[in-house]
Amino acid sequence: MPEVKPSGLSLYKREAYKGYTLFAPLGGREVYLVDMAGQPVHIWKMPVELGSYGELLPNGNLLYAAKTSNAPLGDFDGAGGSILELGRDSNLVWKYEDQYLHHAFSRLPNGNTLVLRWIKTPEEMAQKVKGGLPNTEKDGVMWGDAIQEINPAGKVVWEWKAYEHLNPEVDIICSICFRNQWSEANSLSVTYDDNILISFTRTSQIALINKETGKIDWRFGEWPELVHPHNACLLANGNLLIFEAGVHIIGYEAGRARILEIDRSTGEVVWWYDEPSAVDFIAPTKGNCQRLPNGNILICEGDYGRIFEVNRNKEIVWEYINPYYHEYQKYGRNNTLSHAYRYGPDYEGLKS
Repeated sequence: MPEVKPSGLSLYKREAYKGYTLFAPLGGREVYLVDMAGQPVHIWKMPVELGSYGELLPNGNLLYAAKTSNAPLGDFDGAGGSILELGRDSNLVWKYEDQYLHHAFSRLPNGNTLVLRWIKTPEEMAQKVKGGLPNTEKDGVMWGDAIQEINPAGKVVWEWKAYEHLNPEVDIICSICFRNQWSEANSLSVTYDDNILISFTRTSQIALINKETGKIDWRFGEWPELVHPHNACLLANGNLLIFEAGVHIIGYEAGRARILEIDRSTGEVVWWYDEPSAVDFIAPTKGNCQRLPNGNILICEGDYGRIFEVNRNKEIVWEYINPYYHEYQKYGRNNTLSHAYRYGPDYEGLKS
């Protein structure tokens, strides 16, 4: 049956940042790099189903999260199982497997890779955690997050466990979320001073982790100030760029997604993007945002397979709808995306 939704390129204005856009349709086994006209210039063929997203490395290889079958927490959103690095010809260069991997990863300058994995929250700590729907743990267990640094040989050389640093009195689960996960981290990135920025969607928090001490040096967010973030990154000016899913808000039956730029020194919102009608921009479970070199923002409205670019005046200057549909978990046949990234023509990874 043919798809009735619009697909492919729908808008392209000259203010758009020229480059190539990378995206990975969930449920499929292909990752696409398209030009500004929305035409594929390269396609990677995956050996296994995608788990979340891919990134183009400076060496020209693709690093992506894959989904393994029969994972113990495979019914959790963001479940993965392995991180794969593929060459330009889709040849396997490197692989790391762990059935508890989920959501996000980051390749470090030293060649190591940061990964997110689920770990059990100790029962005595779980009992202290506030919020969430009662008796919704998974088989009596509240799962939490850990960050691990993996070297090329697959050895864990550094680890951070969330339950050792979160505060059950402060890091409170959304009142209508399940208690099967405490924080549900869904993005992580390394800052210019080698610390780690992480977003926790169940507790609506962004945290800056001191990699040397493990302590949380800075936090932002508390419902309803920030509601279920998808993604956060540190900008060159020191501000934070955050994709807020905006679900579970009183008065917004379908939710209300926003892109927020936060002054880290004051916690104030200095710029934002949303739509006058909340239903025109909804991303309850997936999405990311990226500041482009010309100041524009690339946004992936993941649940609807929409990638679009806005300028500082909040005008849409480029829009593309993912035309590739697949069966994905409980969502059925859809064109869902987790992330999208734009790479300029001078990016080193495009020269390989």
